[in-house]
Amino acid sequence: MDGKLAVRRHNLTKRWLMKIIDEREKNLDDKPYRNIQELEDYGENTQSSLLYLTLEILGIKDLHADHAASHIGKAQGIVTCLRATPYHGSRRRVFLPMDVCVLHGVSQEDFLRKSQDKNVRDVVYDVASQAHLHLKHARSFHKSVPVKAFPAFLQTVALEDYLKKIQKVDFDIFHPSLQQKNALLPLSLYIQSWRKRY
Repeated sequence: MDGKLAVRRHNLTKRWLMKIIDEREKNLDDKPYRNIQELEDYGENTQSSLLYLTLEILGIKDLHADHAASHIGKAQGIVTCLRATPYHGSRRRVFLPMDVCVLHGVSQEDFLRKSQDKNVRDVVYDVASQAHLHLKHARSFHKSVPVKAFPAFLQTVALEDYLKKIQKVDFDIFHPSLQQKNALLPLSLYIQSWRKRY
């Protein structure tokens, strides 16, 4: 289905589509995020915008659902950045927020060398903690969000799974177990869906 047809058929807000496009164009220059706020903005303008569009397609116009979508999108943006760090590092790129790296005395070279030093893990801990906070905030709206919106938010199951896995390996972002799929994830998604939770 072409974009214009989808916008007309589902009466979608063009602004969300434009935010996604604009943000992706901004990131074509492959610069690291200057701070955690820039990374959150990326998540808001891409992932949250997709969630706002999904809510519109589901016919949901609800302030609490929008707030939850905002936080879930930010968490998704942060987790995506973390998950992609080994891949980007293999291509000599680091996108983790520079302010957090500077705070812990970590250079891009530390990530390129796949350092497992405590200060590198502290950077990962700080960034992952921000994603966890956004998930917690999103779930705080659980009782106020229409149940009809829950399927749009099931990605929280995969986000939480990754954050638990990275915690188990003491925030070693290069640990091989982080690149393995969780065979039980589909079951977890089913259970959360059945329990009407996100």
